[in-house]
Amino acid sequence: MPAPPAPPHGRAAVLCGLAGWLPPRVVTNEELSQRLDTSDNWIRTRTGIGRRHFAEPGQATSDLAVEAGRRALRSAGVTDVDAVVVATTTPDRSCPATAPLVADRLGLVGAAAFDISAVCTGFVYGLASAAGLIAAGVAERVLLIGADTYSTIVDPDDRTNAIIFGDGAGAVVLRAGHAGEPGAVGHFDLGSDGTGEELIMVPAGGSRQRSASHLAAAQDHYFAMRGKEVFRHAVTRMTASARATLTLGDRKVEDIDRIVPHQANLRILRSVAEDLGLPPERLVTNVESVGNTGAASIPLALADAVARHTIHAGEHVLLTAFGGGLTWGSCLLTWPGLAGTDHPYDTGGTQQP
Repeated sequence: MPAPPAPPHGRAAVLCGLAGWLPPRVVTNEELSQRLDTSDNWIRTRTGIGRRHFAEPGQATSDLAVEAGRRALRSAGVTDVDAVVVATTTPDRSCPATAPLVADRLGLVGAAAFDISAVCTGFVYGLASAAGLIAAGVAERVLLIGADTYSTIVDPDDRTNAIIFGDGAGAVVLRAGHAGEPGAVGHFDLGSDGTGEELIMVPAGGSRQRSASHLAAAQDHYFAMRGKEVFRHAVTRMTASARATLTLGDRKVEDIDRIVPHQANLRILRSVAEDLGLPPERLVTNVESVGNTGAASIPLALADAVARHTIHAGEHVLLTAFGGGLTWGSCLLTWPGLAGTDHPYDTGGTQQP
């Protein structure tokens, strides 16, 4: 669903803070190979992933979200916001939402707080929601966090999915500003197709399973994904959504300096860039070091790129994502100058890759 074009000089949400955080525990391909029928070469060839981070036992999604949120607030140089939005597939509990707890732990007393569930498209959906709050005058500043702990829902013995997913959190602060200034998020394309629900899902745990007369099998409580079909949909949907967003923004592919896709796997990312006609050097990736971190993947990739000085103020950036639902979305912005962005790998207990 293409969003209506933003007015050229109207009120808009402007990105003014960015951060990411990864739990200290690093899980290498070699470690997974010790218990799964796989190898470092097999994993790298098919996914491009060399390592990922896992939360420690007892560590929840909110713990990661709080750390990323704290760092993002520091990056923006602010101590309060009017709303906290948490995009996640792995909330601390099915009820209540995780965002109010995160807001409380960050000292954001009284801020509006809610979760968004759009799986790996969650950050882009959250970005559109946060921008809407600001454009409507409901909020002056919004903290948006994408956070997931996939290690809690992926079967550790699932050779197909256990190699792909990791845990992490990324966050941005948005402030009210003008559509023409750097950092303004202006043009969105969002969409969904519920007929593909079964391609990416956790079958058990919701009202559908709970209202059934039979007990769910143990395996139904784990994340399931049909990889080959998802690959095809991901490339097709992200490419089409990216093109729709470019049209809304009256831009051409060659105008884009950096494309930051959801970090699904390296083959998908390269296929999207190739289908769009973008050269490989304009593709921002960090999936090699963190795996697929769900809703956290885009802000983590952005934080990594800023810390490595591979994305610069004034560059035209295209964000695009695909996830369960099926859902997809894209966004355009001109990158602002950001100060004080911590490297997401600086966890206090691990070396940067």
